[in-house]
Amino acid sequence: MRAIDDAAIRAAGEKRFRSEYDYAVFEYLRSAKVIQALERAGVRVAGRILDSGCGGGGTALSLAEESEFAVGIDLAPRFRDAGTRLGAEKGIGNVAFLSGDGTKLPFRDGSFDLVFSHSVIEHLTSATAYLAECHRVLKPGGVMYLSTAPYLSLAGAHLPRLKVPVPIHLLLGRRLAFATFRALARHAPWTLSEPREANSFIGCAEAGREKQDDLLQKVTVRRMSAWIAGSGFRVVREERHVTGFFRRALPGPLLRFCAARPFLQDVMIGHIQCVLAK
Repeated sequence: MRAIDDAAIRAAGEKRFRSEYDYAVFEYLRSAKVIQALERAGVRVAGRILDSGCGGGGTALSLAEESEFAVGIDLAPRFRDAGTRLGAEKGIGNVAFLSGDGTKLPFRDGSFDLVFSHSVIEHLTSATAYLAECHRVLKPGGVMYLSTAPYLSLAGAHLPRLKVPVPIHLLLGRRLAFATFRALARHAPWTLSEPREANSFIGCAEAGREKQDDLLQKVTVRRMSAWIAGSGFRVVREERHVTGFFRRALPGPLLRFCAARPFLQDVMIGHIQCVLAK
């Protein structure tokens, strides 16, 4: 089992928005957690792997080190100066990157043994089309790793955090909260807990760009389950991780009760990861 270096992941995470290359390094290090999640489900990372929504390409590189061949695909070619450079530095040759749409994959049926998807489905115009394509390109018996977070949680909202911990996306609604963070990043970045290198809102403000809201799917626990149920996949393992704030604040019985309630679980759960089989 690949070791998880929490200190290195944390250090890389603090500067991940400095450049696409830095984000690729962060992805590469963080991928050890994904590999362990697959191994907990009894899945061996091997064969041909697709990272559908690969971003900077760091995870695709890590998966390539464990397998026969890996392909990273993303609609925006963020990997060009990131994953390709990092792959060359590490001498990883069994990987390819290309630009493409995850809802219209340019591969034959049954091309891959494993499809990987981390924090992608919430950014797509059609979650059902995306899952259908992932199912199509998998070989019979193939496996998909799928992770996301409910949009009402702090992680799933994909918003910065205030130094004074107030969940303004719950109080104001997403549209107004997004506009508020955009204004704070431009005029009062000191109110935000993350530095520029870990905060894309500040980076965009400093570069004179308008930060766009790319959260296209309002993921909830129930909606996620419905998407999977209609996709043809079989759930091998599902893990729902409650955020540390709620684990510390609530005693065990109350924590479990609240985390099972539909609205509350979408606020409390900061990470959902599923291992699915075709």
